[in-house]
Amino acid sequence: GIPLSVKWGKETISLKMIVDGGVKGLKAELEERTGVPSDRMKLMPKSKGLWKGVLKDDFDLSSIDFTAVLQKANPVCILMMGSAAKLTGPKTKTVFIEDLPPEEAAKHVAEPSGLVNLGNTCYLNSVLQCLRAVPSLRKGLSNYTPSSSSGDQMMASGVGVNQTNGIFMTSLRDLYNNLDRTADAVPPSNFVRATHMAFPQFAQIGQHGQPQQQDAEEFFSGLLTVAANETKGMDSIKKGFASVSKKELNGAENLIDAVFGLKMEETLTCDETTPSGDDTMQVDGEAKKEESLAIEPAVKSYDLHRKLVCNIQGGSDASSQTNVTHIVEGIELSLSGKIEKHSDVLGRNAIWTRKQRIARLPPVFCVQFGRFYWKQTPDSQDHAGVKCKVMKPVAFSGTIDVYDFCSEDVQKVLKVVRAKALAEEEDRINKRLKGQAEGKTEEEGGDKMDTEEAAPAESKESTEEDDELQAALKMSMEEELPPVGPGLPENFQGIYELFAVVTHKGRDADGGHYMGWVKADNPDGKVQKIADTDEDNEDWFVFDDDEVSPCKTEDVLKLKGGGDWHMSYLNFYRVKK
Repeated sequence: GIPLSVKWGKETISLKMIVDGGVKGLKAELEERTGVPSDRMKLMPKSKGLWKGVLKDDFDLSSIDFTAVLQKANPVCILMMGSAAKLTGPKTKTVFIEDLPPEEAAKHVAEPSGLVNLGNTCYLNSVLQCLRAVPSLRKGLSNYTPSSSSGDQMMASGVGVNQTNGIFMTSLRDLYNNLDRTADAVPPSNFVRATHMAFPQFAQIGQHGQPQQQDAEEFFSGLLTVAANETKGMDSIKKGFASVSKKELNGAENLIDAVFGLKMEETLTCDETTPSGDDTMQVDGEAKKEESLAIEPAVKSYDLHRKLVCNIQGGSDASSQTNVTHIVEGIELSLSGKIEKHSDVLGRNAIWTRKQRIARLPPVFCVQFGRFYWKQTPDSQDHAGVKCKVMKPVAFSGTIDVYDFCSEDVQKVLKVVRAKALAEEEDRINKRLKGQAEGKTEEEGGDKMDTEEAAPAESKESTEEDDELQAALKMSMEEELPPVGPGLPENFQGIYELFAVVTHKGRDADGGHYMGWVKADNPDGKVQKIADTDEDNEDWFVFDDDEVSPCKTEDVLKLKGGGDWHMSYLNFYRVKK
């Protein structure tokens, strides 16, 4: 071998070079000795008679007369340049979503998965996407197992209803799990079959063999009915709530009523035996003295509702001509009205005023817009009537205050919480103003004194409001406030936020198309306002069966109706975060 002296930085490496090994052999030996990768290695001559410039891999070392070179320099000297530091890959391996398993990919996609339309199943798909955003329902479903008593009852009766309900619930649970595990649209085949088993009316076929369109609200109510029967008892309720007491539940006996149920207080007062405000009363067209007439006592009862209704036709009685333009007006109308009922005092039927109020608030509630109604057709051939749709626009906001819809007992609690929150807000403002005032100059301090002198005069004008505020605050300090519903925060003021909407498009009540609109999660809490309003313009998703697209709150608020575009049919509200 040819003796070499390789100068590498401050080091000198001595070795024997095998000419027959070529340049690659030389570099391989140097890489082993120094750790410098051969592809990053540059070799240049220091002794005369060698190659010129940087040694190339295809250079023929045998073309050099090493005998003559060694006579001038022994050993032969060359210079090597190159770093021994090895290149390292990125600390975190780059993984593409396409390479992830389906269940992992679903966690990273921008849009949630949709549901395939299996033939006029948009009524079902839209409701399921909205209920998918109810955590307490999802928790209860994920832990659901058919009760053993259901199977015993089924075997004893031979009917199979309980088994059908169990299949319906397990297929719903599995469908939601499949949606969470994939980024692709999921065909709800098993759940549709289970729905047809539980509700045979949804399996109706049209004249040409196609599945008929169904009512989304009827499906929603049917789903809650089955789920309520399958989630009875405290154990089932606790599966959906982190902690809940019987006092909070206030009569709710299953998970569905704990999540969606509204305990309604109904008061009936007889119009014909109610004092008119003076000392006489009109009865059967005759004026009678109030003292001589027994007053019909009000009739109070309680009932369970799983939704509120927005009456958009103008009242619960045919004589009402109220023009409803906002959801609050429609709900108020649906909670009151006139009925004919027997009066014990008068000994005959009389007109009574019906008034309903919420006696237990839920974490989530649904409002149905009364867009569909049955119209009699006495002149038609079959006299069967026809289902019609009300197209008029009825506006709604991103939040709703239910204080005015609540019973007196619930209002007392909400009033205390609101008074406390108002006092805390005023205290924060006063501290901020005080801090600003202390930072003023001496000259501005004089203005401050003038302001303080004027303050008592202003406070005299609002003494009544202050008295109510102090009374409410005193109540909150003296006694523990009773709960107004399960799973509600301690500082709940009766404000709910819109988080999901089911819409219907089309003029035909038995046709058209349903879509679901669901508010997206907003972990950072940053949101802009809709132009010229106080409404938060948050991110939403619109579920058109298997197609999922992003949208904004301003798009959702346009779903009020009045045209051929999609209009709200079911609005879902939850406690405002």
